[in-house]
Amino acid sequence: MNAVVNAHNEWDPLEEVIIGRIDDAQIPAPGPDLFAIEYADHGSPENIPSGRLPADVIEQTAVELDLLSDTLRDLGVTVRRPAATPHASRFGTMNWQTDGFYNYCPRDVLLAIGDLLVETPMALRSRFLEPFAYKDLLLEYFDAGARWISAPKPRLLDELFDADAAAGSRLRDLEPVFDAANVLKLGRDILYLVSDSGNEMGARWLQRALGDEYTVHPARGVYASTHVDSTIVPLGPGRVLLNPERVNDRNMPEFLRSWDVIWAPEMVDTGFVGERPYCSTWIGMNLLVVRPGLVIADDRQKPLIATLEAHGIDVVPLRLTHSRTLGGSFHCVSLDVRRNGTLERY
Repeated sequence: MNAVVNAHNEWDPLEEVIIGRIDDAQIPAPGPDLFAIEYADHGSPENIPSGRLPADVIEQTAVELDLLSDTLRDLGVTVRRPAATPHASRFGTMNWQTDGFYNYCPRDVLLAIGDLLVETPMALRSRFLEPFAYKDLLLEYFDAGARWISAPKPRLLDELFDADAAAGSRLRDLEPVFDAANVLKLGRDILYLVSDSGNEMGARWLQRALGDEYTVHPARGVYASTHVDSTIVPLGPGRVLLNPERVNDRNMPEFLRSWDVIWAPEMVDTGFVGERPYCSTWIGMNLLVVRPGLVIADDRQKPLIATLEAHGIDVVPLRLTHSRTLGGSFHCVSLDVRRNGTLERY
């Protein structure tokens, strides 16, 4: 029997995936964490536009997530979804109180490496309890033979966050903190983006948790803000899509220098709802690789699609209309639980 959890890289043929939900999504209550990581340009935490997202954004995104799920099923992929949870509910520790965010991006919450599932020590307080939306799935995978661990829950004290620091340095190195979307799987090599959503101590913790079978490569000075998957997108063994505004000869991770590089063209600005977007136009290169030579991409990114097709990569064109509003596209809203492949070094 094949392992129920088996994910060694970002491109082996996809067999099972978790697709997020948008139910009751909101911008969390102000706090030093959210301010430092996402809204440091707003002057003070009180200027964070907290509250429920517009109903039409939620409704349209729910339809598009369902379409993404149906498309993956048509491609032979088993699709799972997290539970809906009440994000407006208050919760906290003895040090802070907050409310929730969303279950839109399973890529941030859980890291699947081999047959291991890791609950990551995420940077935002509002996401502290987000793994509970996946608890039934985690129990099911565990009962079926998967290994399952949780990184040490971070305290997320006020002093961890420094909104006055330069971008990329706003998460102090006081305890292991990282989102799973700071990490890319490339066989025995694990790329870890050091940024405002992943600190150096998080990389050290991950290396020790994974052991000598893997090498965790901290990527420094590549992208300061949050996650890696709008900057470096592995497409297949020895082939990678790179963001030319962020990656260059000085900061390219050493082990990627021998790979075949496809430089992403300028992205189409797909717009956003509200006073500011939650991410840049580069969210357009946030792809989901179904198998080598087949990806799901935003149908509005015509130059990107043409570039991929020129390199022999077929594209399933879909749309997440509000990807810039919500801070995530196809890679973000998916978590590859099982791919048909083995552990190798590329």
